[in-house]
Amino acid sequence: MITHIVLFKLKDGVTRNAELVAEAEARARAVGHHVPELLGWRAGWNAVDRDGAYDFAVMGVLPDLAALESYQRNPFHRGSVELWRAISDWVVVDLVDD
Repeated sequence: MITHIVLFKLKDGVTRNAELVAEAEARARAVGHHVPELLGWRAGWNAVDRDGAYDFAVMGVLPDLAALESYQRNPFHRGSVELWRAISDWVVVDLVDD
């Protein structure tokens, strides 16, 4: 199993109530319904504002690295990536569950 985690930090000057942010959020929340390889999917805003915290996160569970590669090529996912690229910086980690 692979746990795919992405943490997003809105760029300076971008606010949560911006139209493009709302569009990116909606798209991120829908990824789980459009990527068949995902066994589980969560997306949401950070509940606590503190130093070093990121603003938004997604977490997906996939069966293996081949599924992760397919997920990364999925057109719906790619569209979400492009929206988030315009409004945020992010970090990614893919955990292999033993």
